Amino acid sequence: MKLPRRKFLHLAAGAAALPAVSRVARAQAYPTRPVRIIVGFAAGGNVDLFARLIGQWLSERLRQPFIVENRPGAGTTIGTEAVVHAAPDGYTLLMASTAATISPAFYEKLNFNFVRDITPVAAVVRTPFVMAVHPSVPAKTVPEFIAYAKTNSGKLSMASSGIGTTPHVAGELFKMMAGVTMVHVPYRGAGPALTDLIAGQVHIYFTALPEAIEHIRAGRIRALAVTTTARSEVLRDIPSVSEILPGFEASFWAGLGAPLGTSIEIVDKLNKEINAALGDPKIKARLAGLGGTVLSGTPADFGKLIADETEKWGKVIREANIKPE
Repeated sequence: MKLPRRKFLHLAAGAAALPAVSRVARAQAYPTRPVRIIVGFAAGGNVDLFARLIGQWLSERLRQPFIVENRPGAGTTIGTEAVVHAAPDGYTLLMASTAATISPAFYEKLNFNFVRDITPVAAVVRTPFVMAVHPSVPAKTVPEFIAYAKTNSGKLSMASSGIGTTPHVAGELFKMMAGVTMVHVPYRGAGPALTDLIAGQVHIYFTALPEAIEHIRAGRIRALAVTTTARSEVLRDIPSVSEILPGFEASFWAGLGAPLGTSIEIVDKLNKEINAALGDPKIKARLAGLGGTVLSGTPADFGKLIADETEKWGKVIREANIKPE
């Protein structure tokens, strides 16, 4: 049977539109089963808490469980690789963090390219580090510390939670920009590093704000500055390092990603819901209680943050010649 030209073209156009229509329909129905959020850190840390907070919101809003699965190890690359190789259907997501933008330059061989293989969904939160010293260090301000470090070149010890961690590269960035030399002392985790700072075994540590705040208030360690460009609402009287060293910024952020190829409709749906969460007063208050500020925005905004951070930390790692143990 020969179809009239007009009817044939109408049917052809309808057939061509079917894939787009089905994608939209799937996104509207999504999710129809539980969703996994992979976290590359052990349970109980900040990224884990952020993932559970957002997961609970998404579970309530989208009426399906969003289950946090912890896969720690190798600077979060184990968890990231699991998501990279997952089906791009929206049912395996990644709670990414600053560590993911350090790994590309830190590890010589990875089985993925984070910028290429993870689709940005939504940034969630940014928290500062605190440039904290033991009270025995006479400096009360960042300029005083820089002068003291130059006078005692190579004699001061700088703790970190491990080689290639964010506190480590933050400290290396500070050393470069301030023109000072300090001995790096890596620990196996944030807890031991903070414990030795309090004990006076090391002089300085760029520590996470939530971990340090009570020790700062009790006078066990002294906060000289925060590492975000803006001051922290939790430590309003403490300046930012960038007020003394313009352009300095070293923060911890977290956000949701998905495997490459995840449909834009699902990405946009998740982005919309996460931004709604970040506008909720209770969520904002919870994040603020952890020293964080919300990072609402589009997937493209989050993608730019990832690209910028990857470039910045790559330069620091190469210039400081930071290598895995």
